Amino acid sequence: MHRLHQLMPVPPRQADFVLRFALALVLLYASADKLLHPQDFANLVAGYHALPDLLVNPVAVWLPWLELLLGLCLISGFWCEGATTLTAGLFAAFWVLLLVSAARGIDVTCGCFSTRPADPGAEPTPMLFYIGRDAALLGLAAFTAWVRLTVAREQAAA
Repeated sequence: MHRLHQLMPVPPRQADFVLRFALALVLLYASADKLLHPQDFANLVAGYHALPDLLVNPVAVWLPWLELLLGLCLISGFWCEGATTLTAGLFAAFWVLLLVSAARGIDVTCGCFSTRPADPGAEPTPMLFYIGRDAALLGLAAFTAWVRLTVAREQAAA
């Protein structure tokens, strides 16, 4: 635990809560528009050309509910270790999907936080922005998972 104390200017338990809360807000915000507009989100999922057509609708339906559930777990502290780890894995998958899509020349509207298409005539957001943003979210999720697991080990040892 000594390393964790050196990395953060606040006590680990407070850092754990703040990081989990921040990550939860991201997940809750991300799930909201997708839950309200599942068909629009399904169209975005299909635009990645990463899933067979048969899986597009099921993924478009369960993914926002998973984001909502993970956000609620992170805020409530229920199943925290699993929720932080799964969130980091989910963000890693999103990031890799964006990298693969960019490498394949597929310029997608991310769909991470909004299912609405870009305004006609507006400059499209470059894929590098989405890749960078998702890399930052992955970093936040991975650090949060590391802090949470470290705090859980410390609590178990006490």
